[in-house]
Amino acid sequence: MADRRNEPVAVIGLGRFGVALALELVKHGTEVLAVDNDPQEAQRLSGQLPHVVAADATDLEALTQLGINEFGRAVVAIGADIEASILVTSMLAEIGVPDIWAKAQTAQHATILARVGAHHVVTPEHDMGERIAHLLSGHLLDYIEVDDNYAMAKTFPPHDVAGVPLRDSKVRSRYGVTVVGVKSHAPPPGQLSEFTHASGDTVLMSGDVILVVGKVAAVERFAAAD
Repeated sequence: MADRRNEPVAVIGLGRFGVALALELVKHGTEVLAVDNDPQEAQRLSGQLPHVVAADATDLEALTQLGINEFGRAVVAIGADIEASILVTSMLAEIGVPDIWAKAQTAQHATILARVGAHHVVTPEHDMGERIAHLLSGHLLDYIEVDDNYAMAKTFPPHDVAGVPLRDSKVRSRYGVTVVGVKSHAPPPGQLSEFTHASGDTVLMSGDVILVVGKVAAVERFAAAD
């Protein structure tokens, strides 16, 4: 897969999500054209983002004049105005932007965005709510669902798998998860405590932080084990 980090990105809609995205892209060296229909908002952000313009992105001619049809990637980060979000997404598809990302407010909104041309649809509020719900259990240090019903989590090892090599602990057969990384709570003198790949020879100790992957229910069951 080609490395596309240096390809410019058009970010349309400068609410909290759009601004955070644009700033992070710029931070990593990506050229960003940020667009918002509010001249005051564009002016406010001009000191933080190199290329900010005030324009009505629901106007096809305005998009063309901005040269967005020449961008390989665009993000529709428009927030509460669902109609504008759908219209802009459809126009980006019409002018031939090959990689369109769009923010959705609801599942229905996401479905419509995909139908009118979005190649990728994100639901940040829903995803964050889901993540926090899992973290509130108290067993997980971090959690991300990487696909439907499949997750990666940061947690501590149960006592019954500590002190023996992973291959002997039978974590996968007993719990249905795979330990992919470990961060020792007591690294050797002179070494930083950082994540390393886990192998069959890895011996987990109580207090270590581990990364596990597996189906959501299995990950939660493993994290809750004593």
